[in-house]
Amino acid sequence: MASIFSRIAAGEIPSYKVAEDEKFFAFLDINPMAKGHTLVIPKQEVDYIFDLDDAAIGEMNIFAKKVAKAIEKAVPCQRIGLMVIGMEVPHAHIHLIPINKESDMLLSNPRVKLEQAEFEEIARTIRENI
Repeated sequence: MASIFSRIAAGEIPSYKVAEDEKFFAFLDINPMAKGHTLVIPKQEVDYIFDLDDAAIGEMNIFAKKVAKAIEKAVPCQRIGLMVIGMEVPHAHIHLIPINKESDMLLSNPRVKLEQAEFEEIARTIRENI
């Protein structure tokens, strides 16, 4: 059975897409740590990021960099934090999180609540900056 992320990339489940190419897909996290919190996934269904071959990991990071630069232009922040946890969904993914201080990356922080219109606007603004 396809992971929820594979189903999102295939368009079977709606998402706030910010970028896509033939190998990777980026979309807003619906339970974000900050406005603009984006997930980058390979379209190849692989559970653990370090099971990807070296070329795919490199390409995924280059794709994530392009998305991170667009997030920086779209969302006021000092940096884009990058996190790989890999426990919550069995599909390799990178979290790109707008931050202003290191503690913004703490998983224990309360999540940001956004309305659908806010998600749509953030996704549109990021897309426009890619």
